[in-house]
Amino acid sequence: MASSSGKKLPVEGASMPSRKMTRMHTIFDVPDDDTTAIDSELVPSSLASIAPVLRVANEIEQFNPRVAYLCRFHAFERAHNLDPTSSGRGVRQFKTYLLHRLEKDEVETKPQLAKNDPREIQKFYQWYYEQYIKEGPIKRKPEEMAKHYQIAFVLYDVLKTVVPSEKVEDEITRYAKEVERNKVHYAQYNILPLHASGSKPPIMELPEIKAAIHALSKIDNLPMPRVHPTVETHNKMDGYMMAEGGEKVIHDLIDWLWLTFGFQKGNVENQKEHLILLLANIDIRNKPHDEYSLLDSETVKNLLDKVFKNYCSWRAYIHCKTNLKFPANADKQQLQLLYIGLYFLIWGEASNVRFMPECLCYIFHNMADEMHGILFGNVQPTHQGDESFLREVISPIYQVMHKEVQRNKGGTASHSKWRNYDDLNEYFWSKNCFKLGWPMKADADFFVQTVEQKPRTEHRDQVPMGRRKPKTNFVELRTFSHLFRSFDRMWIFLIMAFQAMVIIAWSPSGSPSSLFDPDVFKNVTSIFITAALLNFLQATLDIILSWKAWGSMKYNQIIRFFLKFLVASMWLVVLPIGYSSSVQNPSGLVRSFSNWVGNWQSQSFYSLAVIIYLLPNIFSALFFVVPPLRKSVERSNWHFITLLLWWAQPKQFVGRGMHEDMFTLLKYTLFWILLLISKLAFSFYVEISPLIEPTKLIMDLRITNYAWHEFFPNSRYNIGVVVSIWAPIVLVYFMDTQIWYAIFSTIFGGIQGAFDHLGEIRTLGMLRSRFESVPSAFRKRLVPLSKEEARRNILDESSDRKNIAKFSQVWNELIRSLRMEDLISNEEKNLLLVPYSSGDISVVQWPPFLLASKIPIALDMAKDFKNKDDGELFRKIKYDEYMLFAVIECYETLRDILYSLLLDDEDKMVLREVCLEIDRSIHERRFLNTFRMSELLQLSEKLEKLLNLLKKNEFEDIETYKAQIINVLQDIMEIILQDVMVNGHRILQMSNAQMRGPDSYKTNPKFANVNLDQVLNMDKVIRLHLLLTVKESAINVPMNLDARRRITFFTNSLFMNMPGAPKIRNMLSFSVLTPYYKEDVLYSEDELNKENEDGISILFYLQKIYPDEWNNFLQRCEIKNETELNENMESVRQWVSYRGQTLSRTVRGMMYYRQALELQGFLDMAEDDAILVGYRATIEPGKSYHDHMTFALRSQAVADMKFTYVVSCQLYGTQKKSASPRDRGCYQNILNLMLMYPTLRVAYIDEREETVNGKSEKVYYSVLLKGGDKLDEEIYRIKLPGNPTAIGEGKPENQNHALVFTRGEALQTIDMNQDNYLEEAFKMRNVLEEFIKSRRWQDRPTILGLREHIFTGSVSSLAWFMSNQETSFVTIGQRILANPLKVRFHYGHPDVFDRIFHLTRGGVSKASRLINLSEDIFSGYNSTLRGGNITHHEYMQVGKGRDVGMNQISLFEAKVANGNGEQTLSRDVYRLGRRFDFYRMLSFYFTTVGFYFSSMITVLTMYTFLYGQLYMVMSGLERAILLDSGLQRTKSLETALASQSVFQLGLLLVLPMVMEIGLEKGFRTALADFIIMQLQLASVFFTFQLGTKAHYFGRTILHGGAKYRATGRGFVVFHAKYGDNYRMYSRSHFVKGLELLVLLVVYQVYGKSYRSSNVYLFVTMSMWFLVVSWLFAPFVFNPSGFEWQKTVDDWTDWKRWMGNRGGIGIAIDRSWESWWEDEQKHLKYTGFRGRTLDIILALRFLLYQYGIVYHLNITHHSKSILVYGLSWLVMATVLLVLKMVSMGRRRFGTDFQLMFRILKGLLFLGFISVMTVLFVVCGLTISDVFAALLAFMPTGWAILLIAQVCRPILKSIGFWDSVKELGRAYEYVMGIVIFTPIVVLSWFPFVSEFQTRLLFNQAFSRGLQISRILAGKKDSTSI
Repeated sequence: MASSSGKKLPVEGASMPSRKMTRMHTIFDVPDDDTTAIDSELVPSSLASIAPVLRVANEIEQFNPRVAYLCRFHAFERAHNLDPTSSGRGVRQFKTYLLHRLEKDEVETKPQLAKNDPREIQKFYQWYYEQYIKEGPIKRKPEEMAKHYQIAFVLYDVLKTVVPSEKVEDEITRYAKEVERNKVHYAQYNILPLHASGSKPPIMELPEIKAAIHALSKIDNLPMPRVHPTVETHNKMDGYMMAEGGEKVIHDLIDWLWLTFGFQKGNVENQKEHLILLLANIDIRNKPHDEYSLLDSETVKNLLDKVFKNYCSWRAYIHCKTNLKFPANADKQQLQLLYIGLYFLIWGEASNVRFMPECLCYIFHNMADEMHGILFGNVQPTHQGDESFLREVISPIYQVMHKEVQRNKGGTASHSKWRNYDDLNEYFWSKNCFKLGWPMKADADFFVQTVEQKPRTEHRDQVPMGRRKPKTNFVELRTFSHLFRSFDRMWIFLIMAFQAMVIIAWSPSGSPSSLFDPDVFKNVTSIFITAALLNFLQATLDIILSWKAWGSMKYNQIIRFFLKFLVASMWLVVLPIGYSSSVQNPSGLVRSFSNWVGNWQSQSFYSLAVIIYLLPNIFSALFFVVPPLRKSVERSNWHFITLLLWWAQPKQFVGRGMHEDMFTLLKYTLFWILLLISKLAFSFYVEISPLIEPTKLIMDLRITNYAWHEFFPNSRYNIGVVVSIWAPIVLVYFMDTQIWYAIFSTIFGGIQGAFDHLGEIRTLGMLRSRFESVPSAFRKRLVPLSKEEARRNILDESSDRKNIAKFSQVWNELIRSLRMEDLISNEEKNLLLVPYSSGDISVVQWPPFLLASKIPIALDMAKDFKNKDDGELFRKIKYDEYMLFAVIECYETLRDILYSLLLDDEDKMVLREVCLEIDRSIHERRFLNTFRMSELLQLSEKLEKLLNLLKKNEFEDIETYKAQIINVLQDIMEIILQDVMVNGHRILQMSNAQMRGPDSYKTNPKFANVNLDQVLNMDKVIRLHLLLTVKESAINVPMNLDARRRITFFTNSLFMNMPGAPKIRNMLSFSVLTPYYKEDVLYSEDELNKENEDGISILFYLQKIYPDEWNNFLQRCEIKNETELNENMESVRQWVSYRGQTLSRTVRGMMYYRQALELQGFLDMAEDDAILVGYRATIEPGKSYHDHMTFALRSQAVADMKFTYVVSCQLYGTQKKSASPRDRGCYQNILNLMLMYPTLRVAYIDEREETVNGKSEKVYYSVLLKGGDKLDEEIYRIKLPGNPTAIGEGKPENQNHALVFTRGEALQTIDMNQDNYLEEAFKMRNVLEEFIKSRRWQDRPTILGLREHIFTGSVSSLAWFMSNQETSFVTIGQRILANPLKVRFHYGHPDVFDRIFHLTRGGVSKASRLINLSEDIFSGYNSTLRGGNITHHEYMQVGKGRDVGMNQISLFEAKVANGNGEQTLSRDVYRLGRRFDFYRMLSFYFTTVGFYFSSMITVLTMYTFLYGQLYMVMSGLERAILLDSGLQRTKSLETALASQSVFQLGLLLVLPMVMEIGLEKGFRTALADFIIMQLQLASVFFTFQLGTKAHYFGRTILHGGAKYRATGRGFVVFHAKYGDNYRMYSRSHFVKGLELLVLLVVYQVYGKSYRSSNVYLFVTMSMWFLVVSWLFAPFVFNPSGFEWQKTVDDWTDWKRWMGNRGGIGIAIDRSWESWWEDEQKHLKYTGFRGRTLDIILALRFLLYQYGIVYHLNITHHSKSILVYGLSWLVMATVLLVLKMVSMGRRRFGTDFQLMFRILKGLLFLGFISVMTVLFVVCGLTISDVFAALLAFMPTGWAILLIAQVCRPILKSIGFWDSVKELGRAYEYVMGIVIFTPIVVLSWFPFVSEFQTRLLFNQAFSRGLQISRILAGKKDSTSI
């Protein structure tokens, strides 16, 4: 760190720059009290090396300001030398700031220790060394010493620039050399201080850690690598370099790999610690905890097998030899560790390549071979030197990814036009990957990028031309046909079943028994022809959808596609021929087939053909019933097996052998067989059979009187009517399986939940009744037991006492955490606490809330007891066991307190005699004769008074206080001896006689000498006071609902099935990883007090929602007034933030894991005496750090080894240097979290400017930080090949870069909006045991799913709806997915991953742009495809927040629907759909993309039904049919028309919610909740969200446009403007709702004359409900949505927005034009298929005009086609007039206003004239005018939609502006139609009040005065 400025002196001979510089306003203009952050934390990235110097200056400024000034001057010099021209970003501003600071400090600081600066700095350096370093290692922690060594190192660097070298004192030089030599031993470390010298911290004394380090230290037999260092290298390697020979010191195997292969030092240190901790944690599980020094050979072998399982599979798959070679004469364990270390080093530096696991296998394969050659041959390393591995291996692969992502065009290009992570990774699934060579060839096909040619016509959205690399194995094309291709077996089954049921129903009997009729059976066999047709379609789709990947496919795969196509074509010919030959009396097409076949006319041919056709399915069914055989066959890599399976399924590396054991198979098969039987029976009897008779009648009906011009008047069978009737029924048939799944999953899930003991303790009453058994359940579940202890159910007294002590400590920590979270008050805490030890009490001391009012009741019982029989009284007391415990405890506690108070022996003797008399009288059964029960109440009152005195902490006069106690004590003893005891005076007389004679009592009063010096056990006093005074109301504590829920769930979970708890040392180690972007960390004071438009602040809002918690907070912080509140604002900020969805809440929750582990470690390791004393009592600060290693320190060391928490704050470095106050606040809050939680780690991506080859370039690093003394401390820094987030989706990339810093064998992924609870953290070691628990027939799990509690449910009714919906999914939904269906995946919830499994298989998420938008679920797909097993466990829960506002919820639903749309196109869904067996495939479909497709079908059904009815009404067919005499006798048609309406309600989808609430809260509560939800319009909300799902799912598949939608996780108490709602829901809901509204109106108007209103209502009821929901739900659920003033403001705002012009840079919320352009953005990038389909769909709107014009009176019932032609002439005329007005306004509106007015007048007169003629001459009526509006408005909308698709053409001919104006006109009309009802309702004040009650009912029940809140009427004070 030497300066290049030589010996320049800042004072002696060196002058400061003379030119005064004006202070500029820069990002460094921050408050003066933040100078630390200015100096060291805001250094520009290009000057990063001076940051340590400035940190040192800030650290030493308090000791010597002058030396701090010299440090800053040195930093300024270095900054100038690094960037003389100040060309780097922010350098000039920073140097200017520093210069001003130096000018100020030069004047204000003077030397303190000497007369000049050289002497000053030398003396200070000497003082600092002797003060902090000389004796430091003995007194201070390693992390403290690391800071002091860093300061000393920098100080000497500065000293050398200030003091000439010849004037540096020898002692200073000696000190400096000592510092440089020892500095490496005190570097900042993560968990293990591997290089620390001196006394080591407890974690380094653990035998497993020492054994792992010892195993890695075996390096004597390794060849020493040679390096050629430079001076820079020497400095960078921090002392690892030896002076002679150019060799570096190697401490262990990882160091050897570092120098051999050129890995980065940061990566090496990170993976070294990673490997040591892994080995230690695995090793200790197989050994006793005694001292040992050698690592078990099985430990290394097990880890090797797990790490390289995927590598071995990959090697076997591509048929190459393994490079895990172990020669006979080699040290096997050493080689194993080298291989593991090599893989981890490759993985740790791979950056984005970590998403490509087989690419890593390829790299390792070659490097392992190279390492073997180095060790056992004479091979030289290929890559050597600093960062050579990154530069020569990882960076080239990263560049390929980067170039492919550029083809993505920001998400607008088709997936088929660029290669994602999966495509690049699957390149390594073929032996062709070895063409890359090693070292990898730069000219290999993988790296060579096509030179992009410029397209002939410039178009900014056009993807560059040129030869494109083909996709690998799969192409993601935007088409719905993926649903058929991926799930073809399901569609084939459903279609064949439908065909068979129609044939059976069509038979004469119409009964299923008719299947046994030969003719009917023969007809049913035609389903195989349908199957052949569908298989042909499947083969065709395989070719069409995969042709863009043929360039990367093997020839045998392409041949298979064509052979499949040919065979399918053959069957498509053969089966119809065979079938036609078997028909007895053929006709039509069948006859022509029969004539062609000729002599083949025999039934046997068709039967034989069907049998042959079914042979593959028969073989598949045989394999299905033997899953182990199928699994082993599919996973086999034998060429013979591969050849046999070649036809059935193409060989893929993933998706092989995904079959469960027989029992699991039987369970989900039975589930689906029962479901399908129910579904098909319902479909047959309710949907199909009722339609058959009307259909036959309609087909036989001859209709000639059409109401319009019929193009095919002579067509037979009325096909149009049949299609109109059957189409919605067919759609319902395909959709209703989803509803049947909801029903069956509810039933099965409820039964399973009951068997899992869910909800057995769900109320406080249930908790009290079973609390006595809780400690034993605790022992069984949460206490590690040996095999003998587990077998011994009955405990002896000492073991029972120890168990109670352990339980009480865990229970009390739970209660204290509830108190710290302000869920309970101090009084409630005391009522819930259990004493640690019952050593001096003979009975179990239960928490006082169980013993509430037991003593007062017992006293009343005794007082009123008339009988003198002791046994009867004691039986009454013993009948209530808790009362007996309370009486005994009260007696013994009172005895102990009185003993401790009395000093005189004679007083103690009296008390002892009283107690002996009590014991004797009870034993001799004369208690009631010896004591007067009637006086006990008097005694109780005096005792209460005494205890109140003893509880006093503060008193003014000790003598007065003492006198009060003596008086009360004497009263108590007098009552006992004189009133209560019959013969009490004898005890006094005996005492007087024995001790002092008969007359001494007169001069020395008894009980007058008390002991107040000895500290009383205050806990006993408080507890006794509670026992005496607490009333029955205490049985209801805690009052807080959340506290109740947590306590009851925790106790209930102790009775559920969970693995036994291992000892903490034996448990699996784990990490928690949380990705963070820019969300709130901790609310600022401004944010708390900032008022919304209604005058409501977040603080005020939360005070009203959580009044009890706010009062508890004030009590905890002892805040009594506003001044004290302001003084505790930091605590207030935390209180508010812990109730929001903030990072601070998440971090607090996750750090409970460590708190739990420390306590459990203490309970595991402590002796019995220490356990009885209590954990908290052992935490005593020692004299120094190294005095002794207490149990607490040992448990902390074990916790360090077992748990790591990493928060990946991607933008932390940017936020640190940002000028934005919010970003700076986030940085400071994250820093404070690190300082608050020393074991918290923060990873971030650091972007720096560095000079590379003389050019300034951006360089990226992954950095790990921890909290230091005041600032963050860097632990590891790993250089990246480029910006990691530029390649894939943001969240998975953020997770991936931090994944290398996690530790352990398990990894829990936690989102930023989650929370955790201490009591749940106690169960984490049980959960982790699931990974290693032995399972019969099943694979061990790779992902453990946990349930969640949605903690945002109390904010509003919407939040409650979402909470219930989400709760049903994360409980009953996932329960049934995991068991029995075995299709649970990962849903972004608190799942726990098998970390080693996933880090070797691509990580915990997938990151390809767009396609992996729902990145979490793809990790579940990936895990399943790669042989993983995912389970779900409900005995542990984690908190989760959800969106609470309507718009936020809709954004979330849109995001999820977008993600499911992308999933539909993905290879993962295709492979799972094709590789799962039939029943598991059904489960997979209906629980993932099928749910969204069913939602879309639900909406499509309504469209189909209404357009069918529109066709029938407008054509006159419905009238003819309904008025036909033959059809009037049957009600079947009406039933058929109305049957589908039942399914539109969607109420059946609420069933899982009701079942789960019933299971966990009771079915009465569930029913009440359901009714309340309906009253709060939950159905409106869910119906509205149905539209959201359908819209975004369909649009994503057709056009793309999927993106991450930030929903915002704040408290939604604001009113959303009408314009905001209109922009958000216009296309997804309003347009569709208005279309359905018009359809319903037309259907009613033109059919009412012949149709009963009851039929219409019954048929369309659900549709009207949906229309109202879609149009008005956003306003119903919008706070203050019907308040008059806000309605007026909304209208003004919307009108302004509609009128504003758009343009470049105009935001969509500022102008309608900008928004309109943005809404069409998807059309710019969609493909030809999407555009064509849009045009076809738009043509439906022309049906209105065609139908309505023939019903106008002006047509005089003419059916001529000219009528329709004339209607288009009218339409064209109207559009032309509008165009003329538009052009006139533009051209003449400004300069020729008179002419323009004349033109408009003429047009108006012309319009009046034309209308007059039409009314008078042509017979036009008023009804015709309104009908014409219904006819022409949809036509105009169709023209508008088609024009948007054809935008380029219309722009080129100049018509686009007219289209825009037409669009504006339609938007005006739609806006007014929707807004009018809002205006009407806003006129009535009670509507607004009703809406407020509707929205915030839950908050009302918890004390929220929402009416005052929304009116902005605050209370006068906040307290």
